[in-house]
Amino acid sequence: MGSRFTTWETTFAAQNGQANSQQGCEMNFMQCKLARVSLGWGVRELALAANVSTQTISRLEAGGQLRPSTVDGIRKVLEDAGIEFIAESDDGGVGIRLKARSSGT
Repeated sequence: MGSRFTTWETTFAAQNGQANSQQGCEMNFMQCKLARVSLGWGVRELALAANVSTQTISRLEAGGQLRPSTVDGIRKVLEDAGIEFIAESDDGGVGIRLKARSSGT
């Protein structure tokens, strides 16, 4: 049969790189885990911050299908914590980076 796409893959493929978040990139399961670990958060901390269950975070990070609104909420929490999501480009694949801290604060 056909390949099985998760919600984030379907959304990302359908938009073909078009911006849907403030950072211009959808979040995939690998980026979620990279972001969480970069912040030093465990599954429990991210679940609490995003107001979802730990099972939801684990399912997302395993590539499972979630409602787009749930993924958007998790992504927003990570962005608000200082993560910037990087879309795939000719120069490389998807990734994350920490936002630059504003100087003078």
